[in-house]
Amino acid sequence: MSTQRKLIFNSDLLSITVSRLCHQLIEVHGNFEDTAVLGLQPRGIYLAQMIHNRLEKETGHPIDLGYLDTTFYRDDFRRRETPAKANSTRVDFIIEGQNVVLIDDVLFTGRSVRAALDAMMAFGRPRSVELLVLIDRKYARHLPISADYVGQYVNTIESQRVLVELEAQGFKKNRIWLVNKEN
Repeated sequence: MSTQRKLIFNSDLLSITVSRLCHQLIEVHGNFEDTAVLGLQPRGIYLAQMIHNRLEKETGHPIDLGYLDTTFYRDDFRRRETPAKANSTRVDFIIEGQNVVLIDDVLFTGRSVRAALDAMMAFGRPRSVELLVLIDRKYARHLPISADYVGQYVNTIESQRVLVELEAQGFKKNRIWLVNKEN
């Protein structure tokens, strides 16, 4: 079985897209006085950190940043052949009554976001929740979940996957690929 890869984002385009997403967030949330950012483990935390750093630089204000693990809240948790390994959750601020921006790299079926909503409730009831994703895989949703902020919509089929490579993850360049598996 071979694979083909198509470049969706190079480093420059990713930087421009992150900047646009940050400006959209600032238009809605101002200085983030009552808004926190939560990155979804495992891969959404890298994008959340990029967004957070840019927001703090742009606004000149500190912004709450947390990492949320959804492993034990997933509806497929007990159906896996191999035991799932949990990631760390770090939410060291109060989300009760706050606006929360959930951040993940790719929106696919919507199941991770549904699990994140359940996991987040362990920390309180936020005033509102918004979703920011870098890539929204169209035509792949299992649940009626949509993102409020999207870097790019990508038409995909089930056999394809989106591969996000970020420098923060140890890659040499920030790039995003659409990967086709061939038989």
